[in-house]
Amino acid sequence: MLEKLRKFSNSFFAKIFLFIVAIPFVFWGMGDLFSSGNQKTIVKIDDDKISIQEFINYVNSRSSSVQNINNEIIEALLYSFIGQKLIEHEVEKYNIILSDKSHAKIIKNQEIFKKDDKFSRTEYEKFLIKNNINIIDFEKNISAQEEKNQLLSFIGGGATPSHALVNYDYNKNNQKRSIEFINLNDVLNNKLNFSEDQIQEFYNNNKDIYKIIFKSIKFVELNPKILTGKNEFSDLFFKKIDEIDDLIVEGRNVKNISEKLNIGNIKNLTFNESGKDKNFEKINIFSSEMIDSVFNIKESEPVILVEHKDKYFLIELVKSEDLVKNLNDSNTRKKVVSDLKSKVRRNYISDIINKIKNNEFDKEDFDKISKENNVGTKKIILQSVNDEKVLKKDLVKQIYLYPQNKVIVATDIGLTESYLVYIKKINNVSIDEKNKEYKKYYDLSKAILKNDLYKTYETYLRKKYKIDINYKALDNVKNYF
Repeated sequence: MLEKLRKFSNSFFAKIFLFIVAIPFVFWGMGDLFSSGNQKTIVKIDDDKISIQEFINYVNSRSSSVQNINNEIIEALLYSFIGQKLIEHEVEKYNIILSDKSHAKIIKNQEIFKKDDKFSRTEYEKFLIKNNINIIDFEKNISAQEEKNQLLSFIGGGATPSHALVNYDYNKNNQKRSIEFINLNDVLNNKLNFSEDQIQEFYNNNKDIYKIIFKSIKFVELNPKILTGKNEFSDLFFKKIDEIDDLIVEGRNVKNISEKLNIGNIKNLTFNESGKDKNFEKINIFSSEMIDSVFNIKESEPVILVEHKDKYFLIELVKSEDLVKNLNDSNTRKKVVSDLKSKVRRNYISDIINKIKNNEFDKEDFDKISKENNVGTKKIILQSVNDEKVLKKDLVKQIYLYPQNKVIVATDIGLTESYLVYIKKINNVSIDEKNKEYKKYYDLSKAILKNDLYKTYETYLRKKYKIDINYKALDNVKNYF
């Protein structure tokens, strides 16, 4: 159902059906887990026991398909589910009730249900039928969502930022910053020319990185012709498959099974995780999914039966080999040199960052790097946090986190762009209430203020309710999916 509703991801309907609580109830300290007890209960909030089935229904309603669900998603949904339950407790406490009149008004005001600018019952029902939505569940979720909104409005609705706070947020984003910077890649270019001995030494010390694992297997493709003498997938074929599965459980190997069922045609194959043989030629027999299956075989259980795209394979792991790539190979050599460069770059930049953190690096050191490495500095004025005329936006945002007269390193996550930056001067700015952008920053300040209130409210709820998760029941839910 949610798959069909994804086109409404920014709409009223997405908010109803995803119904993820605005307050991030994720990082609270949980109560003691159940050491025993009712396996039908997934969580207790104070004395309120919530059933596994209710949580399973919640998961089902928020998943596009069961096949896409993994343990991490289930845990995230559990925290969201608990957050929703806490909201329901608070809604009940404050006696927040959505009247029938208000309920009808919300539905009738949705553009998707209108025809000729008027609410159309026909359009409403067509929407429910088309998306296979139960009207009772739909309207119940509307009520729950609106009651949640009213609760959060009750908590943060009175938040009004002062003029000073609006100016603080405006200045934080729009102050002018005069900076000097050095491109550290220019500095590092002089440090990334390596001798043959340095390359060899790095390779010898890191041979494990350059190992290739090869898996050698025996396998038989099990098709109807081999197992039954006929080409169709019959009951007899699947009985044979079940028989093979039982023989695997008994500990039989491929040769034993082949002889017992007279299926023959055992093949041998050796390949790495990239699906290449020892001559680094691509094999075409197995798909990437099949190769993953082989690399997941445990040596304690070397024989598996794999189904892939209506084909069955009986596979036995014969051996695993670790082969070290030869440094004389051009591709390996390129990789070694690239890794060595990355290490030198990372260590150099990390050393500067640590010195800055320990207040052992200042403008004098900034100038020293420029002089010793014969690398010039550039001077620019950043007009705002969004000024990306010279530097990338994420780098500019880093610069705006630090005060005047500070030296920092601004870098991207991969260290492909790294700059040593000196924040020479900050010119603060302010905004008048008559400015056309004032409302924008007023709303921004209000949103930040409300978010701070919600965090305080979350802390309050942590202390107010005792939350016990039944982890045994949670494991059962994970296994169910």
